[in-house]
Amino acid sequence: MQEDRSGRPFAGRAGRLLTLALAEAGIDRDQVFITSIIKCRPPKNRKPKKGEVKTCQPYLQAQMELVKPRAVGLMGNVATNAILGLEGVTNHHGQLHQGRFLVTFHPAAVLRNKNLMEIFIADLRRLEDL
Repeated sequence: MQEDRSGRPFAGRAGRLLTLALAEAGIDRDQVFITSIIKCRPPKNRKPKKGEVKTCQPYLQAQMELVKPRAVGLMGNVATNAILGLEGVTNHHGQLHQGRFLVTFHPAAVLRNKNLMEIFIADLRRLEDL
């Protein structure tokens, strides 16, 4: 809901955690481009359906072509599945795919499980190294 109101992805509690984790990893949030797989919030903030993800992929692809990122952090299962076709962030976090896609946890998952914070920061440090 905060993202819809502000027009910025990761604007609520998860966004504040992301900003903090990026800073801990030595990354200034203002120096990175942050977007979402889907471009609007699903009803009741539920997980997006495959059709919704597919509908938004051309827009995401156009964003990536314009930004030309050297490295991309895929945060969470939805992003990891949409871009790489992989399931299970726990099994893939910290791994680099295709030379530029690094899988990590979604900040909302870190909010629910504070034990993931150090792992999340370590993954982001790896992203910074790219």
